[in-house]
Amino acid sequence: MAQEGSAPAARMIMDDKNNPYASNGGYAANVQFGATPAASTQPGKDLIKDTTTASFAADVIQESRQQPVLVDFWAPWCGPCKQLTPMLEKAVQAAGGRVKLVKMNIDEHPSIAGQLGIQSIPAVIAFKNGQPVDGFMGALPESQVRDFIQRVGGKGEDDAGIAEALAAAAEARAAGDPTTAAEIYSALVEQAPETLEAVAGLAELLFEAGNVQGALAILDGAPADKKDAPVLSAVRAKISLAEQAASLGEAAEFERRLAADPRDHQARFDLAMIQNAEGKRMEAADNLLAIVKADRTWQDDGARAQLLKFFEAWGPTDEVTLAARRKLSSILFS
Repeated sequence: MAQEGSAPAARMIMDDKNNPYASNGGYAANVQFGATPAASTQPGKDLIKDTTTASFAADVIQESRQQPVLVDFWAPWCGPCKQLTPMLEKAVQAAGGRVKLVKMNIDEHPSIAGQLGIQSIPAVIAFKNGQPVDGFMGALPESQVRDFIQRVGGKGEDDAGIAEALAAAAEARAAGDPTTAAEIYSALVEQAPETLEAVAGLAELLFEAGNVQGALAILDGAPADKKDAPVLSAVRAKISLAEQAASLGEAAEFERRLAADPRDHQARFDLAMIQNAEGKRMEAADNLLAIVKADRTWQDDGARAQLLKFFEAWGPTDEVTLAARRKLSSILFS
């Protein structure tokens, strides 16, 4: 779990099985950074794994010939280990592949620690080219953990590291794992706050989990000169559209009205708003397009204006945006 006071990282709290991002009334909620060693089974976690005495040679010695590997020696009874390990995982994720983290439970596998002369834990040893090259003992502050990883892994190509981290977050979201995606986005927001894709991604996850205030707080925390960037405006538009739809009621009422009178443009417009909020984007677009085709003057071309707001919320490269734009062009220029 993220350390208390690790501002400005976005925080999330796992106080509800069905809503891992429930608001705690603060900046956001507490992010659950894999406090247990099982995190390596999740998407985007290939940088972090557990090892055993039998697999140590492959996981650490051989792997360190490809890139630096940090070995975290810990034990379940070790209080400082529970503080350090989540910080290590977070920093390794944010480093975007410049180092890997391997965790070894010395209660179950004591021999390697003994061979390396480790007398107290937590202890972190960095390996390069098959050899230990650096390390520290004790639970360091988060800033010093980041400095250590930079010293071992080098600064690297920051843009490439960020891109890899964003790709890992996208992979986690696609796999239905918003918690892992939120961890990665949160680390980027804290350590590279100018990464607007991370700001937008974290805000969107909070919004999707029902924490609207947390999402808005994340957006408001973006760099002042970038608050109106399209990627952030898209999330704000999505939030605004959802709030409008929530005030309209149930779709069935508007469907009944349309069955009685297909020319009831207001019913069709309101139904489109609800459909968009329900994720039925093509249906929503088609209803607005039907209004545009029937009567461009309705509500001062309000259907087309609303469709453009949908496009902003969905993003310019979204497949539904592209398809609806083609249909709109066909109507306008036919």
